[in-house]
Parts: sequence; structure tokens; C-alpha cells
Amino acid sequence: MAGSSLFALIDDIATLLDDVSVMTKVATKKTAGVLGDDLALNAQQVSGIDADRELPVVWAVAKGSMVNKIILVPAALAISALEHWLHGQGINIPLITPLLMLGGAFLCYEGVEKLAHKFLHSKAEDDQHHKQLVQAVQDENVDMVQFEKDKIKGAVRTDFILSAEIIVISLGTVADADFTRQLSVLAAISLIMTVGVYGLVGGIVKLDDLGLALNRDTAASAWAGFKRKIGGLILRGAPLLMKFLSVAGTAAMFLVGGSILVHGIPAAHHFIEPFTHGSMGWLIQMLFDAAVGIVAGAVIVAALALVAKLRGKKPKAA
Repeated sequence: MAGSSLFALIDDIATLLDDVSVMTKVATKKTAGVLGDDLALNAQQVSGIDADRELPVVWAVAKGSMVNKIILVPAALAISALEHWLHGQGINIPLITPLLMLGGAFLCYEGVEKLAHKFLHSKAEDDQHHKQLVQAVQDENVDMVQFEKDKIKGAVRTDFILSAEIIVISLGTVADADFTRQLSVLAAISLIMTVGVYGLVGGIVKLDDLGLALNRDTAASAWAGFKRKIGGLILRGAPLLMKFLSVAGTAAMFLVGGSILVHGIPAAHHFIEPFTHGSMGWLIQMLFDAAVGIVAGAVIVAALALVAKLRGKKPKAA
């Protein structure tokens, strides 16, 4: 009897782990769109930091990110539990879907802001901003300890918003699961995203140092020449990688945000559904999601600009 109970327990645990694994994969796919933006934003956050302090700053932000998720996961589970309790009382008030819609709308808004920055700010202005960061590092009168703290605080605030999007999107994929599966999936996603994002950010910000180190080998051997070539490729490729992440992240904002809005608005979902069948259905769906995302983001940006104008305040620069 005891043996059969043990085997039943092991079978239940195996089933739970299998369910959690499948749900985590689905949630990871749905949140992957935020990953490119997360990588680009956090890599940019450490710009202006002394090279020797880049990894400690990334580590500090990673710890802040984990604290964010420790706060967000219980909050998300509490919201899910409240929604299920209300449903049991015969009160069908959706709580998760509106949060998903808000997260999707924010992604679209942020994407349009990025595009606005690209088109409304000249390269000279961006170069000037970069020059100011470099001067801050070299200026002995600048308190670099406080400069780092400000950078870390700003990065952790940005991470809180992105982490909230990831948690809410993940919760949407396991909204109908029991508490144990929800907790397991959200905990797994939190760990995967934190380790993955900040591990990659740490690697990205040190690419230029790796390239410089390889270039310093001035020996006449073939191996040294090979190292210098690799170093040169890394130095030329690192800025391109950052640009690619920025572009991919912006595109992902519209695709993911638009997809959330389309699925949350029955009329939009029913409108595009007949066109998504067939071999090119996925492309039509993707283009439609992106278009909805761009339009939604533009409307939000315009509305906020109008509100700022009516209140007599200058809109915040993108």
C-alpha cells in the first residue's frame, strides 16, 4: 500500500513537472518578444560606466530585477486568485485580460516613442549625448559612485516595467491552471528571463573589451594575426549587434503588443481570423498585429501629447 502510494506520488510529481515544462515553453515563446527590447535597453543603461565597473553594475541591476520579480509574482498570483474567487461567486469580472491589454498598449506606446526618437532627434544630438556620457566618466569632479547608483536605479525602474509585462503575459498563458502550476511557471520564467537577459547583457557590454584584448597581441605569428582579425570583427560587429537588438526589440514591441490587443478585442480578432487560414496566414496575422500595434502606440503618444499641451506642459522628449 505504501509502495503504491509512493509510486502514485512520483507519477503526480512527474505529471506536474511535465505540465510546468510545457506551460513554461509556451510562456517563454509569448514573452520572447519582450526579450530583444529588454536586452537592448539594459545594455544601453550601462553606457557611460567605466569599463571596470560594467559587470558589477550589471550584477546590481540583475539583483534588482530579481527583487522586482519577487514582488510581481505574488501580486500576479493574488490577482489570478481574486479573479477565480469572483468567478466562483458568480461575478465575471476579468482582471488578467485588462492587465494584458495594458501591458500590450504600453509595448506599442514604447515602440512608437522609439520611432519618434529616431525621426525627431538628429544624429548630432545622439552623438552629443554620447559625448556627455564619456565626459562624465573622465571628469574628476563627477561623483562616479552616485553616477552608478543613478544608472542602477534607472535600469531597475525600466526592468520593473518590462518584468511586469513578462509576468502578466506569462500569467495569461496559465490563467486556467491550478495555483501550483501557476507558481512553478512564473518562478521558472522569472529565473530564466533574469539569468538569460543579464547574462547576455554582461556578455554584450564586454564584447568591445574582448575585441580590444585580442587586438593587443602584436606578435608576428599566424595565431596572433588570427586573433587580431577576430578582435577587429568583434569591434566592428558589437555596434551592429546593438543596432540589431534595438531594431528587433522595437519590431517585437509592435508584434507582441499588437497581438495582445488583437486577441483582447473580439471585433479585431474576428475581423482578421478569416484571412489567417492557408500557407500565408501567419504572415497576414503578423502584419495585422504589427499594424494594430503601431496605430495603438501612435494614438497613445498623440493622446499623451495632447493632455500635456492642455495642461500647459511640454511633452517629454522621446
